[in-house]
Amino acid sequence: MRPVFPKKVFPKKRLKRPARPGALAAATQACPAARLVTRLAGLATALLVLGGNPARADQPVTIFAAASTMEAVTAVARAYEASGRGAVRPVFAASSTLALQIARGAPADLFLSANTAWMDDLERRGAIEPRTRIDLLGNVLVLIAPRDSPLDLEIAPGFALAAALSERRLAMGDPAHVPAGIYAKAALERLGVWSRVAGRVAFLGNVRAALTLVDRGEAAAGIVYASDARVAPRVRVVGAFPADSHPPIVFPLAVVAGRRDPAVMALYAYLRGPEARALFRARGFVVPPSGPPAGPPAGPPAGS
Repeated sequence: MRPVFPKKVFPKKRLKRPARPGALAAATQACPAARLVTRLAGLATALLVLGGNPARADQPVTIFAAASTMEAVTAVARAYEASGRGAVRPVFAASSTLALQIARGAPADLFLSANTAWMDDLERRGAIEPRTRIDLLGNVLVLIAPRDSPLDLEIAPGFALAAALSERRLAMGDPAHVPAGIYAKAALERLGVWSRVAGRVAFLGNVRAALTLVDRGEAAAGIVYASDARVAPRVRVVGAFPADSHPPIVFPLAVVAGRRDPAVMALYAYLRGPEARALFRARGFVVPPSGPPAGPPAGPPAGS
């Protein structure tokens, strides 16, 4: 099981984003880590395309998953492979990047997005099997700072985030297309501080790039998911944003259109089952109390 980090698939075909165009390229240039992903993208994508249909018996099942799920999905994939059920190829990037790739025909079998908007977009395009779509996970939005930072704030309406930043930056995903950034901007607007900090925000291509900036001490603070903060040893959580300050954080899962074969559906069922749920919970994700049923949806594949 080797994670892949692709960037583009079939770039000549232009697709309309749910948010403003051009933001992804700008955010990628703003982050050294994202630029590295861009340099490796061509090779990674070529390997995926040359691999043909990854759902065949002699090839791994490919899951395109939001960057924020990297450690959790990797752990689930390893547990799945260790159980002898089959091979898994995880592919991680911003949900927007992955959704655009799937819409352009990238050979993904499953898609785990960090928000519903990108899954909605794929469903409108007929790019997922709608009957397989479920809300798999949730998360908590948090404000982080370098571990040795004296930053101390209570997150509440009108809180003094701008003063705490001084002349330094606040790192967050680009709200034009990054789910964590969309939630972050909504929360800051709801709390009445967005207009005061907007000029000091470093907009980044995915939530992990924001985490990295704070972890390196290159930003005074950042807004990420609680599960992200757990994997960076040099950051600490300053506080959690109220759940009602932003839209519900939902990570939907679906099978990609035309990929409902036994190997894919076996991994899909495992992701919904108790073993995977325990692994997600241990890595800081919110798992629905009762959870969805572990078996695949009844009925024939869509379009059959």
